[in-house]
Amino acid sequence: MEPESKPKGKMRTGYTTGTCATAGAKAGVLAILNQEKMGFIDVTLPKKSKIQIRIEGCMFGKDYASCFVVKDGGDDPDVTHGAEIHTSVSITDNAGKIEIDGGEGVGRVTKPGLGLEVGSAAINPTPKKMITENILEIAQDILEKNGIKVLVSVPKGRELAPKTDNPRLGILGGISILGTSGIVMPYSTASFAASIRQSIDVTVAMGNDTVVLTTGGRSEDFARKIVDLPDHCFVQMGDFSGYTVQQCAKKGIRKAYVAGFIGKLTKMGMGVKQTHVKGSKVDMEFLAEVAQRCDMPDDTVSEIRKANTARHVYEIVSDKNAGSGYFDLVCSKVYDQLRKHSEEKFDIDVIMFDFDGNTIGRFPKQ
Repeated sequence: MEPESKPKGKMRTGYTTGTCATAGAKAGVLAILNQEKMGFIDVTLPKKSKIQIRIEGCMFGKDYASCFVVKDGGDDPDVTHGAEIHTSVSITDNAGKIEIDGGEGVGRVTKPGLGLEVGSAAINPTPKKMITENILEIAQDILEKNGIKVLVSVPKGRELAPKTDNPRLGILGGISILGTSGIVMPYSTASFAASIRQSIDVTVAMGNDTVVLTTGGRSEDFARKIVDLPDHCFVQMGDFSGYTVQQCAKKGIRKAYVAGFIGKLTKMGMGVKQTHVKGSKVDMEFLAEVAQRCDMPDDTVSEIRKANTARHVYEIVSDKNAGSGYFDLVCSKVYDQLRKHSEEKFDIDVIMFDFDGNTIGRFPKQ
């Protein structure tokens, strides 16, 4: 069945909480340097393009500033749409150091498995890197003698948090500061499905019968390093794995590489055809059963069953050096499900990456 149709027309992008915090931090530093309020700020995004962000409020002194941005989710608004993201900046005596922390309304991490230290503010690595890099663009003179402390807060974060997955993930007291690209792409089911069909059509029209299906930009970048095919053979299927392999079968594809990380691949292995985070969750019982099939010790199986996220499972398995065969078996589950969705009309090669791009699982084995 095709994904549900949505209204036609170009949808508006938005920007992430991470971009908001970065804009506030950069505006704060410029306010201190220039001793004037900032109205708009050009933020450099992770892929080095720029976006202009409006600063809604700005206060400053000689060595302190506080600015805020109103989050705009574009045509994919979530619970943080319209929230004020405040960033305060202060000059410190720690020469050359940029410190980033969360204040009121930014959650604190209480469970492992999120790629953040337990006890730290829920500010993801990409927003931290964006804040640091944008400050470095303008603050070299300050950093020669002093440091800069950045504190991100969300006045309504505590009341917004229960409407997110944060309580379940063990992020308490507020929302997370998120973003991998800095931009919120509109989650239009129909337009995404049309893009998938078009990508496969181009592959076939160019005389190729092999595609590389990835869950996003990072997994595509990693896949390009190990699969040597022309650009037009790479298709970002996002969350629509079932729909994509059905289209591949319909359009005569002979082989598909399917590449991703443990979270999305686990959902595929569970038989979830549409893996958007809002619509499905990783079943830890499923991953525990995989561990049992690998003859892992009972205490490891129990730890996996109680894990917080799929990434947490990856850390558990890796820390115990028990990964040999485990991630391959998860990939085999994905293989079985996708072969079924595709009516076994073409070959499938499933590849799982760790978060640094190393191949940790593959099925069939090469």
